[in-house]
Amino acid sequence: MSHASKISDGVCDQVTEFRLVHADCTWSRQTADCEHFEGRLSDAKIYESSSEDGVTWTVVSPIVFTYRVIQCERLLDASNDTLLFGHISNPTELQALKNNSKVMKRFIVIDETVNDLYGSQVAAYFKARGVTYKILPLPTTEENKSMTLVTRILEEVHKFGIDRRTEPIIAIGGGVCLDITGLAASLYRRRTPYIRVPTSLLAYIDASVGAKTGVNFANCKNKLGSYIPPVAAFLDKSFLGTLPRRHISNGMAEMLKMALMKHRGLFELLEKEGRLLLDSSFQPLKRIPENVHSDPASVSTRLAIETMLEELAPNLWEDDLDRLVDFGHIISPELEMKILPALLHGEAVNIDMAFMVYVARERGFLTEEEKRRIIVCMQSLDLPVWHSDCTLDLVLKSLTERLKHSGGFLRMPLPTALGKARIFNDTEESTVCQAFKKWCDEQCETTMKPE
Repeated sequence: MSHASKISDGVCDQVTEFRLVHADCTWSRQTADCEHFEGRLSDAKIYESSSEDGVTWTVVSPIVFTYRVIQCERLLDASNDTLLFGHISNPTELQALKNNSKVMKRFIVIDETVNDLYGSQVAAYFKARGVTYKILPLPTTEENKSMTLVTRILEEVHKFGIDRRTEPIIAIGGGVCLDITGLAASLYRRRTPYIRVPTSLLAYIDASVGAKTGVNFANCKNKLGSYIPPVAAFLDKSFLGTLPRRHISNGMAEMLKMALMKHRGLFELLEKEGRLLLDSSFQPLKRIPENVHSDPASVSTRLAIETMLEELAPNLWEDDLDRLVDFGHIISPELEMKILPALLHGEAVNIDMAFMVYVARERGFLTEEEKRRIIVCMQSLDLPVWHSDCTLDLVLKSLTERLKHSGGFLRMPLPTALGKARIFNDTEESTVCQAFKKWCDEQCETTMKPE
């Protein structure tokens, strides 16, 4: 129906639904019941209503983002087109860009440490492809994750000059680098496309595949940010080969998160092969079969990414605050910021998860054996399962903050079996306190703190 009446406080409002049609370079309104029109029909709608107070227009404008996540090899090999063209899925657009005689430009933000390891290869790649490029190395650590770095990127991008539609900014580094570059891109000319190239395991399966960008503010983690996905994320496991062991372990916490929430098979794979993956930094081993898609590194990363995308894709802007991917992220932000830089992000997340496993056990969702298996798996991945700074006061404060920022509901994801979970709003404080006491009694003596 294009017309409807709504009675409110004795006043009758007439509501008309309009569709929008594009013809001859102009958009025009057509009533929803119009069956004959010429031109391109938009998914957007305008609802017009009249009352004694005036006219109201309500705009409904769907926004669709399309982005690619590509697992690849030899990303920095000059013969590989991915870094230049992998973000383009339309064959016609791709061919037009390849045939264009205009010299391409790329602005690259790269973590300082990563630049020391791979900067020369990045430069050689673009030089070999005849691309005009600018590489900006930055100290992208959690302590430096602020608007200061974002502003620095924006200043350099402005000086370098890029086409806001065809020359995406490229971020190469860990999660902090990807986050700050994404935020800068979302601000520059209101939205400039950008590409993520994760070089840490944590970023490989987490930061690179979603839409979040952000920086820390007012001593709060990611307090400022936006939801703007990259045009593409390029995932090359070879970068993981130069990571320190602790950073491999750090990333495996996010893999374990998805396993506990959604995929028992992934949990059992990490339980069985996790130590090997940690020891090998997810690099190929001689004993691995020729089919790379069946080796533990490929299978585990693929499952982690697939389960993450399943949760993110339908809720990219977090319109629904009930999110399984928040497991491990209820207490950890407060803990991480309190003792920065003593804990890496994944380590703080794992401490949170370990405690929540005790809460799940206290509520009867997990058996004692399931709890034991989870904790043993965490420890086999060199992940901390307890920390002296994670006090009961910090836990209760975090839960209070959760209520403030989650619409008045706790929205606590808890495992209900290995690879299954639900979100709960009814966990009593007494249950939390009992779980905390058992957690401390059992884990404070055995926990190995990160060096």
